[in-house]
Amino acid sequence: MKTHPTMNSPEFYEIRVAGHLSANWATRFEGLSMRHEPEGGTVLAGMLDQAALHGVFVKIRDLGLKIISVNRSVIDGSNKK
Repeated sequence: MKTHPTMNSPEFYEIRVAGHLSANWATRFEGLSMRHEPEGGTVLAGMLDQAALHGVFVKIRDLGLKIISVNRSVIDGSNKK
């Protein structure tokens, strides 16, 4: 039987923003990995619950960054990231 995650359960998210963020910005997104994509975007990734996810969105808004996409991934024993 599959269980559905609750709102407070952390899940793995990848948030793509426009532009290459400098390494100095990593401290603003503590707990998330940051990688540059060849086409010019930056991916912030990590385990977040809903409250933390919305907190990241607020930081992105306050910094004037443009969100390109947000993806949630299921991580289990067969699909580790």
